[in-house]
Amino acid sequence: MEREVSGAAMPEGRATERLASFIEEFSFERIPAAVLDRTKEIVYDGLGALLAATSPRYDIGAVLTRLVRETGATPEAQVFGTDLRTNCVTAALVNGTLGYYCDVESHHPGAIMHAIAIVGPAALAAGERRHSSGRDVVTAIVLGIDVACRISSSLDPAALYARGFHPSCVAGTFGALAAAARLFGLRGSALRHAFGLAGTEASGLLSWVSDPSEHARPFNMGLAAQHGVSAAQLAACGFGGPPAIFEGKYPLAQAFTGRWSEAAIFDGLGEQFKVMELYFKQYACCAFIHPGLDGLLAIQAAEGVRPGEIRRITLRFPASGYKIIDDNPLRSHCAQYVLALAAHKGAVDFYDILHDQRSDPSIRSLSERVQVIGDADLDRTYPSLYRSVVEVDTARGKHVRDIVHPRGSPESPLARDELRAKFSRLTSEVLSARRRDEIAQAVEGLEAVGDIGILSRLLSRSA
Repeated sequence: MEREVSGAAMPEGRATERLASFIEEFSFERIPAAVLDRTKEIVYDGLGALLAATSPRYDIGAVLTRLVRETGATPEAQVFGTDLRTNCVTAALVNGTLGYYCDVESHHPGAIMHAIAIVGPAALAAGERRHSSGRDVVTAIVLGIDVACRISSSLDPAALYARGFHPSCVAGTFGALAAAARLFGLRGSALRHAFGLAGTEASGLLSWVSDPSEHARPFNMGLAAQHGVSAAQLAACGFGGPPAIFEGKYPLAQAFTGRWSEAAIFDGLGEQFKVMELYFKQYACCAFIHPGLDGLLAIQAAEGVRPGEIRRITLRFPASGYKIIDDNPLRSHCAQYVLALAAHKGAVDFYDILHDQRSDPSIRSLSERVQVIGDADLDRTYPSLYRSVVEVDTARGKHVRDIVHPRGSPESPLARDELRAKFSRLTSEVLSARRRDEIAQAVEGLEAVGDIGILSRLLSRSA
């Protein structure tokens, strides 16, 4: 049931209690084999995206390393891609930020949620502190992804966007909390208080669109991971919090969107796993642009269209979401820039997002001939689908592709070999071939790992 939320008090403890009880009762044995396999693929892919961000080509690693060195802390969790260790809360912040930096990890389109960039670092940091088994960590990640996606959907992620909030940060905080709380062994009132603390910490604005450094955007994921772990740790220490954050006089939904759907949280909970709905990304840019990229590159390949032949590119995207990619000053979210770049290079690498390739007159010229149109007809399936229609106008005629399911979606999946190739491509500058193989093997057998620290050590600076 979906409803508008007013200031009137609602019954205490219903949604909070039901969700907390589910987290307490859920066990590894309830994870179907297909869900376990997909979760490990998502973890592996997410680690590739995270480690790519530690390349010396990018400045963010040095900035975050300086933060860790200057603040100092109990060395209980690994800062990935470095030889540093810090407390689990700071590790979650740093690794979560790195996890979304290159914008090439998986996402959930309907929830507009980059869950693994948040939940993975939170679970690994908390798990390393607790010396948790791989079995416990993978269970926590399945739970965390589910909670993050379901809370986002319950708040209406399109409404969050409309009000300037980043759904991944707001709702992802609860996913990180669910994973960390599970690994900290929280139960009873402590778990309910932890949910309340996560709610008071939930944040994340879309104002990062004006930050050309591309630091503020991934910082939102780091905040979500950090806040989830800190809420769990505070509650484990006996710190109190609102015991029913989704209800009462000041419920979560009232603060963010005024909308709330308990059905989005509980329908299929424990039976339909959100990790199975995640999309793998092939391009280092906003997921909204991916269907259009698929269509453009398909036209070029099938019709033999060279970049210099293109007179105009028109991209139709759902009217409710097109503004985020229409001439956005942030290149990663600018369809004009990304489509022109891809037309010339056949790919979208994050280095080309950070370093403006419009210094090439051909790319600059084509970017000025890309039009993005908000199409109300495409709103019918948004945000569950980012259906896009791309039209390429050439002297030889017009070519159109209507892309409903981009490559990497459950309906058009990437093969395991393609995921391995992506991981290798992303990490070629920071990992040896041997270390890449060791990480792949560790993740493949994650449920058999006795202490998650074994995997975390492989994610330290490569020898």
